Amino acid sequence: MNDALSTQQHPTVHPPAGGPRTGRMRLHVVLPSESGAMAAGALAELAREAEELGYAGVWLPDHLLPPGPYGRLPERYGGVYEALTALGYLAAVTERAVLGTSVLVAPLREPLLLARQSATLARLSGGRFVLGVGVGWQPYEFDAAGVGFGDRGALTDRALRLVRHLHTGAGGPYDDGHLAFDERAVFEPRPEEPVPFLIGGNSDAALRRAAEFGGYWQAVGLAPREFAERAARLHRRAAERGTRVAAGARIGWDGPDRTAAELAAEVAAWEAAGAADLGVWFGAADDGFADRMRALAKATGVADGRVPDLTGQGR
Repeated sequence: MNDALSTQQHPTVHPPAGGPRTGRMRLHVVLPSESGAMAAGALAELAREAEELGYAGVWLPDHLLPPGPYGRLPERYGGVYEALTALGYLAAVTERAVLGTSVLVAPLREPLLLARQSATLARLSGGRFVLGVGVGWQPYEFDAAGVGFGDRGALTDRALRLVRHLHTGAGGPYDDGHLAFDERAVFEPRPEEPVPFLIGGNSDAALRRAAEFGGYWQAVGLAPREFAERAARLHRRAAERGTRVAAGARIGWDGPDRTAAELAAEVAAWEAAGAADLGVWFGAADDGFADRMRALAKATGVADGRVPDLTGQGR
């Protein structure tokens, strides 16, 4: 890694003590990766601008082999650029922003390789990488990859346990009933701290997974009130396990039917609901993404990754 970058002050990617949020909400950008025609340089420019505008982090989606065009309604599949490879590129052109996946389909990834890729990204980025994972929802991709769709939850748990095991320097022997190695196994590069996980999804299984592994939880498609109810349940589970989880959500603003002021009001609603983090996808790269990203930054006053007091509660 560039020596100049290694001396930068990076944001803390490990969440604070579990429980309700105590500071201002962090605002993130979910980058566009829905068009094969978009140049990689355009992705880098958006990541750099997001950082300059004051957003906390930049995130990429993941789909390995969707059964339809990327970006097209109704699914709007994202992930044209393979997320982990692309984030390695973005690590070299950014200095402060958190880099993460929102979210990687973990059961479709070989777990030993995922452990090394995530550890390498942590090293390349100066500790700015967060591994966001989900179990997936599209059976076609699992069939194409030869992975049992019904096994996706168990596969995700096994992958996360292996990654955490290797990132903590535990080494061998290891045997989870499916993958095993003895004491001769060597794992490098070992991250200074285990790469934090973000667990995506609204189900009870997702909440259980977030409480077990700690890190971050990201809701999708919930209203702020629904989010607050699930977040409270998550914090109770995490407290019982002695883990730390920061609860957040992901939303979208992908067209002219809403104004920046309306989106700022929605951001304020998430702030009031207690979200620690909020990721925003601004639509297609060639259809106003950058303009909407700039407009929301101005409307919210985001700075150093966090929004000011938008709720009027003085929290």
